[in-house]
Amino acid sequence: MNLTEWMDNALPDLVARLNQCSHCQAINTEKRFNLAGQKAIHAVVDQFVATLFPGCHGLEPLMERRLDMQLNVQLRSAAATLAEQAEHAFRYQCEFDKCTDCGNCREKADASVIALMGALPAVRELLTHDIQAAYDGDPAARSTMEIVMSYPGIQAIAIQRIAHVLYRHEVPLIPRVMSELAHSRTGIDIHPGAAIGGGFFIDHGTGVVIGETCVIGQNVKLYQGVTLGALSFPKDTNGNPIKGIKRHPEVQDNVTIYAGATILGGETVVGKGAVIGGNVWLTHSVPPGATVYNAQPKPKIHMANEEAPAS
Repeated sequence: MNLTEWMDNALPDLVARLNQCSHCQAINTEKRFNLAGQKAIHAVVDQFVATLFPGCHGLEPLMERRLDMQLNVQLRSAAATLAEQAEHAFRYQCEFDKCTDCGNCREKADASVIALMGALPAVRELLTHDIQAAYDGDPAARSTMEIVMSYPGIQAIAIQRIAHVLYRHEVPLIPRVMSELAHSRTGIDIHPGAAIGGGFFIDHGTGVVIGETCVIGQNVKLYQGVTLGALSFPKDTNGNPIKGIKRHPEVQDNVTIYAGATILGGETVVGKGAVIGGNVWLTHSVPPGATVYNAQPKPKIHMANEEAPAS
């Protein structure tokens, strides 16, 4: 039997069996969750990023005399789309949590989008500091526009700052989809719950992980492969991880963390101005101004024309 014959005979039954799952967690239809698809959320976050960096991430520069009109149209469209997406996300979470008495999903959706729109100037100001920090901190940077248009750290933090506003207003699902878009594009994984001050610079960026309850101060610089993670996951009496507690470190102002460092734990505080060296594993607090590094390794060099040392 070839594939065409098999599909003619067996496919109707297979489709019927797959369609019998009335309680599946991963089926999104207009009669069930009616959630926005992943790509729809990606599109709306790209619209908001485009309003923060007008003309930088599209196909061509914008016409300056029409900039106000274009931003007006773009923001209206993005806000209306996001409000609809957020309403369905709230309704999904209500069903998931078996909530029966709120009935205000649309009001919460509108409030969260209004909050994001109102926060955009402040987000733009933070990103301005982030861009300047990247320019000041990277000798390879030739201009701020190079950073805006090509640096993965700026792309990741721009999306995270948008998602963080929605996270603070308890919008379900959507902030995490946004931050995972940045993760897939840049290799930088920043949870939307992380609170991050201005002047934040991630150099190179690949492999950086920043957890949900992490708090980062002003003018912090990270290199590739840094993890700001949880030391452990406290569990309830049923053995399930307890949600909503602080699990990730605090990094205070003017800290530099070099490549491959791992800093873990909700009670761990890296004090102002500290420097954490590459590949350091840290599970306790560090005082302000301290430098933490591993002992310098002593590599052995064996020349090709020399006899190999005895093992």
